Amino acid sequence: MDKHFARTEMLPPLAPPVTERGVVKWLRENLFSGPFNTILTLVALVVIYKLVSAALPWWLNSVWTAESLSQCREIVAATAGEGASGACWAMIRERWHQFIFGFYPPDLWWRPVLAFGLLIAALGPVLYSGQKRSLTILLGIVAAYLVVTLSLTGAPTGAFVAAAVVVVALFAAVQVAPGRMLLFTAIYPALCFWLLWGGSIWTPVVAMLGFVVMGVVYMALVGRFGPTASAIAGVVAAVLWWLFLDIPITQALADMIGGGLRSVESDEFGGFLLAITIGVTAISFSLPIGILLALGRQSDMLIVKTLCVGFIEFIRGVPLITLLFTASLLLQYFLPPGTNFDIILRVIILVTLFAAAYLAEVIRGGLAALPRGQYEAADALGLDYWRAQRLIILPQALKISIPAIVSTFIGLFKDTTLVAFVGLMDPLKGVTQIVRADINWKGIYWEPYIFVGAIFFVICFGMSRYSMYLERKLKTDHR
Repeated sequence: MDKHFARTEMLPPLAPPVTERGVVKWLRENLFSGPFNTILTLVALVVIYKLVSAALPWWLNSVWTAESLSQCREIVAATAGEGASGACWAMIRERWHQFIFGFYPPDLWWRPVLAFGLLIAALGPVLYSGQKRSLTILLGIVAAYLVVTLSLTGAPTGAFVAAAVVVVALFAAVQVAPGRMLLFTAIYPALCFWLLWGGSIWTPVVAMLGFVVMGVVYMALVGRFGPTASAIAGVVAAVLWWLFLDIPITQALADMIGGGLRSVESDEFGGFLLAITIGVTAISFSLPIGILLALGRQSDMLIVKTLCVGFIEFIRGVPLITLLFTASLLLQYFLPPGTNFDIILRVIILVTLFAAAYLAEVIRGGLAALPRGQYEAADALGLDYWRAQRLIILPQALKISIPAIVSTFIGLFKDTTLVAFVGLMDPLKGVTQIVRADINWKGIYWEPYIFVGAIFFVICFGMSRYSMYLERKLKTDHR
């Protein structure tokens, strides 16, 4: 009898043990991996249970329709019994427009609504450069948003026509040459200013001509004097245009041709309209200024380096609230008599400079992280300073700095609530304080802060998600 045996077929694979698969494995590895971790898990479960059991009735007893806080309490007592508590979201339902628009005239709500829709379209070429599919989807969302919101705010027919013309033109640009959408991005600041503040249409048009003058002077001189001297000459020419020619030309065109929108004063701005206006403007302008400051701090030219270091260290050493008080109270003393410098513009300028100083250090860290060989490779290719920075150095440094840059942006947007201390109606303190001062809602506390906090969270969370998407897209080191 043959004692040897050779298996002729494989045994079917067995399932792994219960402790090594599925939910049980995840719980064992993440929540109960050891005595200390188990104790922390049990303590956390007890704390979560206490918090949920205390807050859940308040949420479940929410009231959405009422005319005052006392009426909310009566409804909660009638439905949940005496002594029960419940959220009074009726306040948000009654006063949501103040949290969004502040004291902006209700019949003009369509203007900030249109400006916000066009803002998304203007950001498209920056966020999704050259991606036809993404840009097309984004413009479709903008079109749907504008149709719904302009209808709800009672916009005039002209607003619908103008919005349709802009969106159709952008759709065509995406299909033919997505890069041309950057032209709309470049003119959007002037368009947004005109939509929000109104006045003569020639005010933003003539102001934008200053940048045209800057470009013309630069192009005329760059071949002869180099990029640095030409850029300085272009900036000087633009400043001279804005100081001496802007106002006379604007007034002359307004008298001859006319055209404009009803003016809105800055003290009528408030809520998230104010926060987004300050935040988006400061974010947009602080990044290029921060890049220039970072390059200036690493410059070999003593005067440039000294000025950049002095500016950065001074701004970083002063609290933002101090700069805001400077914008509100002191800046006017340094201007010519009779000058009316808008308070929101003053705040935007100083918030932008404050963020630029922090971004300069963030970008300098990215520049310092690059190996020396990158600079030497740029020199070996025969590139001049600005071309080497544009093509080789800055793209890599900015990619490294993305998390810190976006964190600075998020902090900047949240810091817009500090403008309440200089008399502007921010959504967190300014508008909430006004709403709570109303006799009908006196005593309400958590609801306005939760509402404002939720909107801030959505905006900041969106920025962080885009940052992660951009990091994944640009992560080419292991491909």
